[in-house]
Amino acid sequence: MTRQIMLDTETTGLDYRLGHRVIEIGGVEMVGRKFTGNRFHKYLNPEREVEAGAAAVHGLTDEFLVDKPKFREVAAELLDFLRDAELVIHNAAFDVGFLNNELSLLNLPPLDQVCAGVIDTLKMAREMRPGRKNSLDA
Repeated sequence: MTRQIMLDTETTGLDYRLGHRVIEIGGVEMVGRKFTGNRFHKYLNPEREVEAGAAAVHGLTDEFLVDKPKFREVAAELLDFLRDAELVIHNAAFDVGFLNNELSLLNLPPLDQVCAGVIDTLKMAREMRPGRKNSLDA
């Protein structure tokens, strides 16, 4: 049976190449397309300010995040949770890019060396519903 993790992140901004960081990671596990009850959820201190535009989207503030763990403190637990699973992510390039950047800052392997693969539901939606809205809300 395939083990899948539905995964999402929130970030301080839109581009990790500009120094933006992950501030929230959430994932739920499914085996055989049934929820197992196993989940991973962490808020993170990004050690930088959250951009106003990003905060307007997710509502996470610098004040809220200041006492949260740093990515390096949860990286091993996250990798253990994700190991050998197929990840299901809406707009996977965004989340995977940010997570791989965080992992590279710690000299840890990228997700493609840890996980069984990635399914991008945004890509699927665009293929199945060309020209139509494909946000998570839609």
